[in-house]
Amino acid sequence: MLKVDNLKVTVEGKDILRGVNLNVGEKEFHVIMGPNGSGKSTLALTIAGHPRYTVVDGGIFFNGEDITEIPANERVKKGIFLAFQHPEEVEGVKIMEFLQTILNKVKGMDLADAYDRITERLKEVWFREDILKRFINVGFSGGERKRFEILQALLMEPKLLILDEPDSGVDIDSLSVISMKIEELYRRGTSILLITHYGRILQHLDPSILKVHIMKDGEIVMSGSGELVSEIERRGFQKIFEECGCDE
Repeated sequence: MLKVDNLKVTVEGKDILRGVNLNVGEKEFHVIMGPNGSGKSTLALTIAGHPRYTVVDGGIFFNGEDITEIPANERVKKGIFLAFQHPEEVEGVKIMEFLQTILNKVKGMDLADAYDRITERLKEVWFREDILKRFINVGFSGGERKRFEILQALLMEPKLLILDEPDSGVDIDSLSVISMKIEELYRRGTSILLITHYGRILQHLDPSILKVHIMKDGEIVMSGSGELVSEIERRGFQKIFEECGCDE
């Protein structure tokens, strides 16, 4: 479904990705791990089409189509959804209006059906209906912001869900419901690309479904099964880099 081919990316003239190759098939669950500054978030944001990230070589293909140059909103319509690491506050935009607009513009739902879908899904991520009158993320805790990202994903039901560190700044209870809903989306057919630098959220997921990749200095240097997560937790990235010759 997703093919990242020799992707090289700069941010404000600085080389960040130095030739990333990645294939994500339909109904697959991929995890990108690596130390801070390895390029994980840059990869996620580039796939989603963030205009700040400049592709200087290589390409991104989705269902056989080259999407390297198309804008982020068109990628959303094709079925790509990004849950941000640091969701922004949007003062003045009410949550209900925002979610109804998304479902209308992207999924083609009328406003009444969208309202019913939204109120039905709210409770699954521990929100009450009164939250719909609030502005997007204004006054939200870290866990609430991340649960709101997951609510949007549940409503959109994307073909590919990219999660940029969904476990950062999240309490243990929110982490439990977030991981449960991520795995639910996967079981229902959404491909997952989950970015994290430590394995806390992965402890809540079935390791047998995971395909794990390790990034270092803007490249994927190692790939393996879910067992690789336990090895990283036990030994740390540096030891693995030394033994694979990736630290040279």
